[in-house]
Amino acid sequence: MPQFEWEGQTDQGEFRRGVMEAKNSADVEARLRQIHVAPSRVKRKQLALNIKIPFFSRVKLKTLVVFTRQLATMIDAGLPLVQCLEILGQQEPDKNFQKVIENVKATVESGSTFADALAKHPKVFDELYCNLVGAGEMGGIIDTILNRLASYAEKSAKLRARVKGAMKYPVVVLMIALVVTAVMLVKVIPTFAQMFASMGNRELPGLTQLVMKMSDWTVANFHILIGIIIAAIVGFVLFLRWPPGRKLFDRFLLKMPVLGVLVRKTAVARFTRTLGTLIASGVPILDALAIVGKTSGNKVVEEAISYTRDRISEGKNIAGPLMETQVFPQMVVQMIGVGESTGAMDIMLSKIADFYDDEVDEAVDSITSLIEPLMMVFIGGLIGFLLIAMYLPIFNLADNVGG
Repeated sequence: MPQFEWEGQTDQGEFRRGVMEAKNSADVEARLRQIHVAPSRVKRKQLALNIKIPFFSRVKLKTLVVFTRQLATMIDAGLPLVQCLEILGQQEPDKNFQKVIENVKATVESGSTFADALAKHPKVFDELYCNLVGAGEMGGIIDTILNRLASYAEKSAKLRARVKGAMKYPVVVLMIALVVTAVMLVKVIPTFAQMFASMGNRELPGLTQLVMKMSDWTVANFHILIGIIIAAIVGFVLFLRWPPGRKLFDRFLLKMPVLGVLVRKTAVARFTRTLGTLIASGVPILDALAIVGKTSGNKVVEEAISYTRDRISEGKNIAGPLMETQVFPQMVVQMIGVGESTGAMDIMLSKIADFYDDEVDEAVDSITSLIEPLMMVFIGGLIGFLLIAMYLPIFNLADNVGG
């Protein structure tokens, strides 16, 4: 459907402008008069070449948090929703997000609800966001819901940053170690080999010969090695996109000796925070569990939540099925059961989420303190092995000269 840019004045004499989807300009004028706006200009919007690169067009979570907090403050101050969106769209520095806000504003002006307008941009506003906004619109507490959403997003962003920080260090160190090893095998060790060859037919130590053979193989098959690495990365990504593969990998993560503790605590914190926010906002428990399952980020946890939801729809309580899944800790399930029996489940879930946020922080600190010395020993041992192998013939030669 074509879009039309329009300008006009309200009955109070205020200037308004925006973009509206309609069949023709007459349809736009009719809709504007219905919302008490006298159109002064209606023009069909020209189609622009809009090339989007998925990675660079993604809206950052921090940007969404700031938008939500500002929108809640403006609505709480009594400003109309359309005017809030217009102001936020004009001052938004992220051009991709600015276009999203403008499109949401135009959709709201055309008569859609705010939640429906947000739902047209699922890559920016997920199902949790749209459902909470819909609940706020129905209850007339949109400012309260937006503040709750902003707080939820801020805590989720903090949790995600902590987990990413814990994972980033070993990955970066491992990549550096691999690059340094490759440079030594391709550039440094062949230089030593030429030097040893110029010394005559002396027999080299077995360790040196092994490293030189590794270097020769790496140089001769460097392109094949790069191809194998790329194929392994692509294969791993495809494996994660395959549902059974993703489930197998997520189960492996949960059962890992050290990292599994962090993954499980993060899943519990996200589950309780999301479910508590939804229930506190008035979303029915079955709808809330469906949303929580989709936003869990782990297939094993998602299946456990789906199983719990099915049992609740059959008339059971929430604590029993959660315990049967054996995914969530017993203490968490017991606290949820207490909250359910006392009618304060949202408060109990919020307390559990706060507790597990602290638990995640402690787990991250423990893993970091454990990984740092292990990575240093690994890198030192790897580089030391290569250097010792190359310097052994020189030490032997020095011993012979001294003798």
